[in-house]
Amino acid sequence: MPPKFGTSGLRGLVVEMTPELIADHVTAYLAGFPEIGTLYIGRDLRPSSPDIAGTVAEAALAAGADVVDCGALPTPALALASMAAGAGAIMVTGSHIPADRNGLKFYTPRGEISKADEATILAGLGKGAGATARGQKRTDDAAGARFVARYVSAFGSGALKGLRIGLYAHSSVGRDLLAETLTGLGAEVIELARSEIFIPVDTEAVDAETRARIRAWSAEHHLDAVASTDGDADRPLLADEAGAVIPGDLLGQITSAIMGAEVLVTPVSSNSGAEAGGRFARVLRTQIGSPHVIAGMEEAGGKVAGFEANGGYLLGFEAEGPAGAIPPLWTRDCFLPILAPLTLARATPLSRIVAEEPGGVTCAERLAETPTALSAILTEELATSQAARQAFLSDLGESLAATDLTDGVRMTTVSGRIVHIRPSGNAPELRLYVEAETAAAAAGLLQAGLANVSRKIDRIRSATE
Repeated sequence: MPPKFGTSGLRGLVVEMTPELIADHVTAYLAGFPEIGTLYIGRDLRPSSPDIAGTVAEAALAAGADVVDCGALPTPALALASMAAGAGAIMVTGSHIPADRNGLKFYTPRGEISKADEATILAGLGKGAGATARGQKRTDDAAGARFVARYVSAFGSGALKGLRIGLYAHSSVGRDLLAETLTGLGAEVIELARSEIFIPVDTEAVDAETRARIRAWSAEHHLDAVASTDGDADRPLLADEAGAVIPGDLLGQITSAIMGAEVLVTPVSSNSGAEAGGRFARVLRTQIGSPHVIAGMEEAGGKVAGFEANGGYLLGFEAEGPAGAIPPLWTRDCFLPILAPLTLARATPLSRIVAEEPGGVTCAERLAETPTALSAILTEELATSQAARQAFLSDLGESLAATDLTDGVRMTTVSGRIVHIRPSGNAPELRLYVEAETAAAAAGLLQAGLANVSRKIDRIRSATE
């Protein structure tokens, strides 16, 4: 499958991310947004990223743009730096997907590009660049430090004093900056499992082996929490004092309440607790993907915040922290939804904070290496046939009550549980999201649902071979 735009940027196999394809997209992007005279470039730690970043820089310079090389840093840190400078940005990252894939995330001076902006880039492909003077290149080695300062100045140097936090470092590009931030806020940080080999950590679908390791670390080191991120550090992973991973949408709800948000924008895959309790004046539901969340935030205005089930958090207004202001950042961030809940953990264990959140328990898993064509057949079958949806749920011991086709097929059962099936927008994977009344019920529903999806994909594969 050739590289294409998914839920967040251009993604594809590294072998198909050719210099010609990359240069074509960079040239089309700059031509589509002529206000971008300067381009900031960052990258994650996967092996292919330095070379791709070099290709991006060369294409931008040839198109007449000045280039600021920020090196390896989190995606939200790059966005913060470029937006402050009124510049565009391209982050070279495949996020949480395996190292044989990579991608580009595009930003205008306003922030992360929208779906309409993607269309502008696609419309400019193949047209090349007109003759222009070559741009100039410089480096910015302080973008990461400014990102850390954003949180330390807002929360204060004693915000996490007394907390003992494990940092699952793996191959996250944000590992050192997150350690610096946690330490700067007063926490004791114990680094765990640093890796020089790229590990595709998916914070939305944490595998059983990683969950077991986190529980073991929590017990061994007597931790108050374990924190981590995905590869480009725009999705958080936070586990409580017992090592239980906290769902990203719950982190979004907790963070929004702490920040004083009045309006929430979140995809249909997030749990139903956002609407419960009357804490927020309005909740807008969107398709999955940060561009859709951003569009909803723009529509809503005011003291608006957005988050996804993967925990990525978007702050749409200037919030007040204990020690100072936190300016808005209209792109997915993972530091804020880690730090804000941790400030409460000094007085109350994270497990109790999570238990008091309204709404059901959500979890997700993926059926990896599932061809997009097979996922599409199953999704279409369920979307168009109520009988097929009922049959699917009957296999799980459930009955259909309602269906939401906003993004994929989201089925609500008579018992109030939710089963949501959706093809991935950026990899050959089929995603399954569930919501139930307890963590045990959600885990059981997820495993049963995943087994059912696997059987049906096998049936479709046999029928099409």
